[in-house]
Amino acid sequence: MNVVEPNNINFLLNRQSNPILTEPAPEQEHLQLILSAGMRVPDHGGLLPWHFTIVKEDGLERLSQLFVRAAKKNNAEEAKLEKAAKMPFRAPLIIIVSTKFKEHIKVPKQEQLIAAGCSVHAMQMAAYALGYGAMWRTGEFSYNALIKEGLNIDNSEEIVGFLYIGTVARQLPQKPSKDPQNCTSYL
Repeated sequence: MNVVEPNNINFLLNRQSNPILTEPAPEQEHLQLILSAGMRVPDHGGLLPWHFTIVKEDGLERLSQLFVRAAKKNNAEEAKLEKAAKMPFRAPLIIIVSTKFKEHIKVPKQEQLIAAGCSVHAMQMAAYALGYGAMWRTGEFSYNALIKEGLNIDNSEEIVGFLYIGTVARQLPQKPSKDPQNCTSYL
């Protein structure tokens, strides 16, 4: 029987998202480790049904402009336009994960979507393991055709999430653990 290191299990049991992120972003070496973690997820058929779009530095401003354009197209009020403009600047680095569905007789799109979601989670955990904070966000822009077009994502694909990564600006109180009892049954 393998012995689990207490630090490993504590890491998994105590990780939590933190949306209060600032500079510095992960350096290139750490970014490569984070991306590599995203590549190690379960992937039935080895299809690699995901794509990572890295947004940093000037890319944050371009994403901001794209968000504002999409909000304007939806007739957003001024307050919503201002919020959309600020969203990319919540962190110094964003990894946008989208699907790259492949036709496969044994691997339906649903499994491929789950695999892409696993890649986001793995990268979030890797960022956390490297000492960064991270926040996985979705929201209305994840489902917006103009956003997909601006990111060169085919409309038939899905944006699985925007993974915001940076240095934690303020520690948050530890959230209480959730009891698995109400989500568990035995057969």
